[in-house]
Amino acid sequence: MTHTLDATNQSLGRLASQIALLLMGKNNPTYQPHIMPQEKVVIENITKLRFTGGKDAKKSYYHYSGFPGGMKSEVLQKLFARKPQKVLWLSVYRMLPKNRLRSRIIRNLDIK
Repeated sequence: MTHTLDATNQSLGRLASQIALLLMGKNNPTYQPHIMPQEKVVIENITKLRFTGGKDAKKSYYHYSGFPGGMKSEVLQKLFARKPQKVLWLSVYRMLPKNRLRSRIIRNLDIK
């Protein structure tokens, strides 16, 4: 089943948690955590997301290359300006259960 959500004027965390629940299939009466759900989610108007509490200037995303001095950080505001899809993708990905299905479930997320 395909769900289409509009991100206009919605908070990042609340939208991400709603998407994660739909992707896991928890809205279905036949939900079983060990079975891959057949749910797809399409997000529209990603650039109109809203950030509350000054997170756009305070929240940082980190990436470590594994080498000494390889820690890189980027503020949410800059990352959203550069790659708005990645901000929502990371939020949803981190809300999914940390198991073997996570990488397969996140493929059903389509951000436009």
